[in-house]
Amino acid sequence: MDIKDILAEVKRGCAEIIDEEKIESLIKNYYEKGENFFVKAGFDPTAPDLHLGHSVVLNKMAFLQKHGAIVQFLIGDFTGQIGDPSGKNATRKKLDKEQVLINAKTYEKQVFKILDKEKTQIAFNSVWLNELGASGLVELTSTFSVARMLERDDFTKRFKEQSSISICEFLYPLLQGYDSVFLKSDIEMGGTDQKFNLLMGRHLQRIYNTGKEQAIIMMPLLEGLDGVNKMSKSLNNYIGFTEKPNDMYAKILSISDELMFRYYELLSQKTLKDLENIKNDIKNAKLHPKKAKEDLALEIVERFYSKEEAVFAKEEFDRVHSANALPSEIKEFEFEGESIWLAKALVVCELENSTSAAKRSISANAVSVNSRKINDEQMQLNIGEYILQVGKRKFAKLRVKK
Repeated sequence: MDIKDILAEVKRGCAEIIDEEKIESLIKNYYEKGENFFVKAGFDPTAPDLHLGHSVVLNKMAFLQKHGAIVQFLIGDFTGQIGDPSGKNATRKKLDKEQVLINAKTYEKQVFKILDKEKTQIAFNSVWLNELGASGLVELTSTFSVARMLERDDFTKRFKEQSSISICEFLYPLLQGYDSVFLKSDIEMGGTDQKFNLLMGRHLQRIYNTGKEQAIIMMPLLEGLDGVNKMSKSLNNYIGFTEKPNDMYAKILSISDELMFRYYELLSQKTLKDLENIKNDIKNAKLHPKKAKEDLALEIVERFYSKEEAVFAKEEFDRVHSANALPSEIKEFEFEGESIWLAKALVVCELENSTSAAKRSISANAVSVNSRKINDEQMQLNIGEYILQVGKRKFAKLRVKK
C-alpha cells in the first residue's frame, strides 16, 4: 500500500480533516525515517461499556497504528466528573468519582479488542489536571475569551434561551485542550460534535509553545439500529462491545440494507476496493444484500470474539430464524405464586423494562408463549413452565411455582 492508498483509507468515512498535509507528512516520515507520531482520542468514562459508535474512532486509530501511530488513549477521569457540554441543552450533573473510576477500568479492558496494545499508551488526565493548581487554572482561563466561548453553538443557544451555563462547563473545553498540551499530540480524533474542543487543543498547543499544532480528524456519529438517531445506550439502539456473540450477530442482521453500507464504511476493515466490489455485486445481482450483511456481522463478531464464535452465532441465528427453533441457551427464571400477569412476567424475565412496554409489545403481536402468539394484555400464567419470546431475538424460560 503506497502513501496515496494509505491517505485514501485515512480519509475514508471522515466528516472533516483539518491540516491533511500534516497527516501526510507524519506518515511519510514514518516510512522514510522510522519516526512514530502520536494520535490522541479522549473518552470520558460516563458509562461502563463502549459500543460500536465508539469504535468508529477506534477503528481509524487502529489503522493509523499500522502506519506509524502511537495511540494516546486518554481516559478523562478528571473531565468526566464535569461532563462534556457538547450538544447539551442543559447543565450536566456531576458524576461520582468512584463510578468514573469503575467505568474507566472497563474501558481499559475493552479498547484492546480493537487497538494494538503494544502501540497504545493509556493515560488518565487527572494526573496532570490535579497538578495544574489554582494558578495554572487561572493562566489557562486567560488564553480564551468569554466572547469566543459563547460562539460555540450549544452555548449560544442556551445563552439566548437564558438557560443555565455553569463556569465549569466553560472550563471543560479548556481542560480537554490542555490534555493536548501535556501529551504533545500530533493528531487528535473525535466525533463531529467535538469540533470546538478539538480546535481548542490546537489553539492551546500554539499558546503554550509546545512546538506542535495538532491535526484533527473528525468522524461522523454512527447511526444506531434504528437508522435515524446516533447510536446511544439511552436510546437502546446500540451494539455493545461486551454483548454476547449471538446478540451482536442478530442485531447487525436487523439493520436496513441502506444502513449496512454505512456500517461497512465506518466499521469494516475491508478495503475501499473491496467495498466498491460489494456494492457493484449487489447492484448487478451477483451478491444478495442478506449475504453481504451476514459477512459484515461475521467480521464484527470475530473482531470482538473469535472466528469460531462468529460462525456459531450465524448457525444459531439460522437455526432459530430459518427453522423456527429455540435457541440452544435460554436464561431461566422462577416466580413463586399461583399465577403471574404476562406483562409482569416479561419484566421479571428481563425481556421488557416495564409492564407498559410489555403491554405495547403484546398489543403489537410481538409476544409469544410456548411458540403461540399472544395478544391478550390481561393473560395470566398459572403454575407451570413457559417459554416466553419478545420479537425475534429475546427468549426466556419461566417456571411459575407455589
